[in-house]
Amino acid sequence: MSHKPRLIGLDIGDKRIGVAISDPLGITAAGLETIDRKNMQVDVKAVKEIAERHGAVQIVLGFPQNMDGSVGEQAEKVRSFGRKLARATGLPIVYEDERLTTISAIRTLTLQGVKTGHNKALVDMQAAAIILQKYLDRNEPPSSA
Repeated sequence: MSHKPRLIGLDIGDKRIGVAISDPLGITAAGLETIDRKNMQVDVKAVKEIAERHGAVQIVLGFPQNMDGSVGEQAEKVRSFGRKLARATGLPIVYEDERLTTISAIRTLTLQGVKTGHNKALVDMQAAAIILQKYLDRNEPPSSA
């Protein structure tokens, strides 16, 4: 079995960034960690370090759209973060629709018996895993460089 390059998935919020990673075969996504937001420069550096540590070749950002498909202020914040992240890492950035991922994350964790009320970081990490999994399910992983 050949190992495919890892992808990082992000659920970017105003307070935290949930981080997920693909498995070595590029089939499944799992929550990795959560970054508490400080400022753009510190946050981008933290994601860059995670990507480097895991040998990521691409970063998938959850893209917040309204239910009607329109984009608002939060989507513009994510685009801005994506541009800065692309410059800092040199990695391709792709966007994945993140509508309803937080609700799905809460449901998944609740079914596992995890109380989510006071564990928002875990919800963000699970949401990042759902975003990345949606992307993996639809796309062939990039080949190693």
